[in-house]
Amino acid sequence: MGRPDDDIRPIGIDEEAARNDSQEQLVAKPRTWKSYVWDTWELPKEERWLLFKVDAFVLTFASIGYFLKNLDQTNVNNAFLSGMKEDLNMYSNELVTSVSIWTVGYVIGQIPSNLLLTRVSPRWVIPSLEVGWGIATICTSRVTSYKSLYALRFLVGLFESGFYPGIHYMLGSWYTPREIGKRAMIFWLAGSIGQMFSGFLQAAAYKNLNGVHGHEGWRWLFIIDGIITIPLAVMGYAFFPNLPQGGVKTWWTTQKEHELSISRLKAVGRAGKQPWTRAKAKRIALSWHTYVLPMLYVIWNNANAQLAMGFWLKSFNSKTHPPVPGVTFSVPEINNLPLVTTGIFVAMSLAWAWLDDGPLRARRYPFIYLGAVISLIFCVLLRQLPLYSNLFQRKMIYWFANIGAGAGPLILSWINEICSDDTEKRALLVAAGNDLAYVVQAVAPNFVWKTVEFPAARKGYLWSIVLNILLIFWTALIQTLLWRDRKLAAKSETAGSLADSDDLAAPGSDYDEKKAVRTEISSPT
Repeated sequence: MGRPDDDIRPIGIDEEAARNDSQEQLVAKPRTWKSYVWDTWELPKEERWLLFKVDAFVLTFASIGYFLKNLDQTNVNNAFLSGMKEDLNMYSNELVTSVSIWTVGYVIGQIPSNLLLTRVSPRWVIPSLEVGWGIATICTSRVTSYKSLYALRFLVGLFESGFYPGIHYMLGSWYTPREIGKRAMIFWLAGSIGQMFSGFLQAAAYKNLNGVHGHEGWRWLFIIDGIITIPLAVMGYAFFPNLPQGGVKTWWTTQKEHELSISRLKAVGRAGKQPWTRAKAKRIALSWHTYVLPMLYVIWNNANAQLAMGFWLKSFNSKTHPPVPGVTFSVPEINNLPLVTTGIFVAMSLAWAWLDDGPLRARRYPFIYLGAVISLIFCVLLRQLPLYSNLFQRKMIYWFANIGAGAGPLILSWINEICSDDTEKRALLVAAGNDLAYVVQAVAPNFVWKTVEFPAARKGYLWSIVLNILLIFWTALIQTLLWRDRKLAAKSETAGSLADSDDLAAPGSDYDEKKAVRTEISSPT
């Protein structure tokens, strides 16, 4: 045996040191260019294989599911323009009402659904939500009145409500800081692509299936969307995983991989589920996290300017007062030219996520600041520059106007990380941010983004300018509060260390007794 006092130190120091070393490794700067491309390439073989499976079953399922969710969410607008308006006598505000009713269901369901994930395995919750909105979507193909449409749109919103915040909670339950940002971005951008494809799918359905088996083309859109959604949901029951710290091993992980997934989360301070108690509820209610963090996502979500390029292009075709005589745009041009904005936005958002997880080591806030400043500049340009004096300049501004709008997934990743030590609070605040964002988004555009004011939309751009300035200050507030918490924690730790030193120095202390016993045991007989 070694010397008897070689290993004599206060209990927990070894464990804490090991945790600090592991956390440093899991957020450390990549050693070579390979990990800047994809973060698993420098990991040990066992961890690399584990993350390959998690990416395959969680990230792929989530991205396809969110793509389909956005198809099912936006298909009512495309159906309205393709015959549903006439068939259901929707000649007043019925479309707006149906969207509002969908929003009510979406707002009601988010927080309860995310809290349910802390008690029931996501393997059952997430696919069940998909099955629910898939069935409701198929049933929409059979509606004969707008009142029936209202009921089904409420159900679609209710079932879809838990998917987006639930997946973000899942990502925070499997991935470490150096991994989560880019995956959250991939998941989010899949929804944007889904919105783009909804119009293409409706056009194809109307052209090729209108009248087939007695169904109008718009009804086939709902049938196709539902048929695509339900098989993926059923596959989710088989392949979607449990939470690593939920106590039940997922069948496609080995026991060693299951233990590795738990140790990875412990290394970054990610807590497992804990019982709800009065003390816990009080602690969450009194935490500044509860009131400040969700508002960051709400501000960012509503600070993004609404797309106006389509309105601008269409304004050239005015038969009474054409702004530039001789300049017109066809319907395909009006629909397709704004897609350049989406393409540039997707590319820039992916670059942000890769840079944030890589060189910036998961700091999150730099791209929130940068995005707010860029969006602020473009909103000023769109508001102040003339609409029709320089068409090429205006077109370029529209195309690049959204390059600052990609911080949303990084904000939710930041909330996941800040609330690592309480999984219930983490689930609650991720859902609350998205939930409150939808509440504001459902109300504010009626006052600041009025359709009749496009393409100038001066009031809307002013709204975005104010919110982007607020976003900068709100991010600074969170950084200040986090700095204060770290300072208080360090002060408390220092005081605790001094108290431990006093205890160790006291004669006859438990520490002296343990040392004496270990010395006696170690002494030669």
